[in-house]
Amino acid sequence: MSTRRRNLVSDEYTANAEEGQVSMSSNKSEQTSNIKGDELNIAILFFLYLLQGIPLGLSSAIPMYLQNRGVSYRQQAEFSFVNWPFSLKLLWAPIVDSWYSARFGRRKSWLVPTQYLIGLFMMFLSRNVDTWLGDSSSTPSIGLLTFFFFCLNFLAATQDIVVDGWALTMLKRCNVGHASTCNSVGQTAGYFLGYVVFMGLESAEFCNTYLRSTPEPKGLITLPGYLYFWAIVFLVTTSLVAVLKHDVEVDHHEENEISLDVKQTYVLLWNIVKLPAIRTTILVLLTCKIGFSACDAVTSLKLVDAGVPKEKLAMLALPMVPLQIILPLIISKYTAGSKPMSIYIAAIPYRLLFGLIAAFVVWITPSLIVDGVVPMYYYIILLCIYAFHQVTLYSMFVAVMAFFARVSDPAVGGTYMTLLNTLSNLGGNWPATLALWLVDSLTYKECTATTLLDNTCSSTTEINECTSAGGSCSIRLDGYYIESLVCFVFGWLWLQWGRNKINLLQNKKESEWKVVRRRPS
Repeated sequence: MSTRRRNLVSDEYTANAEEGQVSMSSNKSEQTSNIKGDELNIAILFFLYLLQGIPLGLSSAIPMYLQNRGVSYRQQAEFSFVNWPFSLKLLWAPIVDSWYSARFGRRKSWLVPTQYLIGLFMMFLSRNVDTWLGDSSSTPSIGLLTFFFFCLNFLAATQDIVVDGWALTMLKRCNVGHASTCNSVGQTAGYFLGYVVFMGLESAEFCNTYLRSTPEPKGLITLPGYLYFWAIVFLVTTSLVAVLKHDVEVDHHEENEISLDVKQTYVLLWNIVKLPAIRTTILVLLTCKIGFSACDAVTSLKLVDAGVPKEKLAMLALPMVPLQIILPLIISKYTAGSKPMSIYIAAIPYRLLFGLIAAFVVWITPSLIVDGVVPMYYYIILLCIYAFHQVTLYSMFVAVMAFFARVSDPAVGGTYMTLLNTLSNLGGNWPATLALWLVDSLTYKECTATTLLDNTCSSTTEINECTSAGGSCSIRLDGYYIESLVCFVFGWLWLQWGRNKINLLQNKKESEWKVVRRRPS
């Protein structure tokens, strides 16, 4: 049921996929769009963004593999750090934008080596990932998996910085607005190929049911094979771009947007952070998603634990695609005014309620699965619940993006917007990692062996003792349910505080958000 990473429900992938949409569209000329002559450039941009989504999708598949190999939720939390680079890319974005070889090309100076490295990393992973994932006789190497997939996503985030910048100069001035469409559609397509398509084609059950006439024990593809395939795609296409695509630097920025070097950009970021309005905004953005963290980070893994096939959860993303396209268009009509965050506030209670509903679904799932067979009505229930969640998720996402666009200083719009998006993404990542980390600590177990009544299976030693005595570790109270309740209570209390803070932010004067003071002409 997850549409990104390990989560059943989360909006961070959406934010990553569409992060550049408002900032890019702010550079759009008032001229009428005319793509004649730009068809190839639009196709190249779309393909570059698609490549960017592949590592994100593949990184989302790994937690599902790990869950089937019995890793702890603390280990899942460790691996979740691979999702952080897209939330931290602002830290090195000014360097990517400012340091380059003019002879080779401003964007190609970073794009070519970055994509070559992605291809080489994928090739290296294809040879080692099966070993690191472990099997019945060995445990997964979480540290190695985390390090290499973190590097992979770091490179993908760097590629995103480069392509976002190149989009503004690759297209004609009147077509710059199409860059946001290439971003959101391309990265979503890449993620879909890297996660949903891979999970389906790798599953023997899915392939035997829908793609084969004669059942076989394995799927059509393997993880090493899929990584190797995309490694070749990255290496070949990067070579073609390096040789055939010219990198001509043309200024398509608005006349009122200033140009900054690396040092000036970092100083500007610090000056933005020092604004009183931004300090309050930072506090809101870094805490507003704590109430959703247990549901977003843990639910899909718990469903896999309960017996729901991981590939079936991934396939539930398919019917959501039309809804995900239509919802932003509908919701944007209600966020176009002076107080777009009113929609944001209104959606929070429903999203909090969804956390309790998701926990209830996890609780009843084992009783609905008979002999490993998941009934069709169960998937219909999941689909309906997920559709309800999408409405709340996109209501919050579209509202906060509209708010960012309204308050950002147009003189430094790109930097301002990227900072706010980074904070919003980070506000979803750190609670998700913490939620995964705490599940095991909040879970109470008991050994079923009658000779070890005081054994709580709280350590590896106690687990081994229990197994040696012929018993097993039985969960008496799952930490996921404790987290779900705590998150709901916290989220409700936060809403009482956050509602007032958000309303105060919406009522602030435009001058209180300005960081560039212009002299009167």
